[in-house]
Amino acid sequence: MVIAAIIMVAPIYYLVIGSLKPSNEVLNGFSGFLPVHLSFNNYLAAFSALNSDATGYFWRFFVNSFVISFVIVIAGLIVNSMAGYAFARLKWAGRDKVFILVVLLIIVPFESIAMPLLWLMSGQRDTLFVQMIPFIANAFSVYLFYTFFLNIPKSLEEAARLDGLSSWGVYLRIVVPNSKPAFATVAILSFLDSWGKFLWPLLMTSDPNVRPLPLEMSVFSAQQPPDWGQVFAFGTLLVLPVLIVFLLFQRYFIQSVAGSALKG
Repeated sequence: MVIAAIIMVAPIYYLVIGSLKPSNEVLNGFSGFLPVHLSFNNYLAAFSALNSDATGYFWRFFVNSFVISFVIVIAGLIVNSMAGYAFARLKWAGRDKVFILVVLLIIVPFESIAMPLLWLMSGQRDTLFVQMIPFIANAFSVYLFYTFFLNIPKSLEEAARLDGLSSWGVYLRIVVPNSKPAFATVAILSFLDSWGKFLWPLLMTSDPNVRPLPLEMSVFSAQQPPDWGQVFAFGTLLVLPVLIVFLLFQRYFIQSVAGSALKG
């Protein structure tokens, strides 16, 4: 476990240490791991103009990514949890057939539908809207909610219905409060996926004002000559929100994973 932890942590450690070192000392063999000549100059530079034509600042791209990820996560939790509940508990014509189609969508790679989706959304190019809407409904998130909802005791819902609650009331007052681990897991996975989006923004955006952070990082790192200290600082700032989100929801995430393992 210690060896595995070292292997996984080493790149992150190298990223953080490199972000604090002068550019000429970053890609310098094993000495790049040594914590010498450290300063926050690279971070100060990352918060200033990011490229020579002054198309923007770090905060502009950070806000773009945050808004996109926030909408996808919040709207996705609502839409996908309701779909998962409908599949797990409600009885309606064609439910099983539709659920099979949803499960099949999980194995369809995004790259295979990127071009048809680009054609469908071509009227919304260079907007934040086009970077959000296609990813709110997510087949894998629906499946996660579905499997979790199946394990909620039916007796709770039956008692709620005897007290006069409708399906909406049962969902809002019984299912949601008892599904915090599922919501936390889906929130973390959705945030990870949306925060790191690259291919879709690359296809749909040419305006620097709507670029998300990962796309701007690729533009920034491609400048010649590359300033590796600033590139590493940019990478650290890109990772930081993901780490914060995981730390906030890790207790529920671990409960969800542990619960799934026990049920399996």
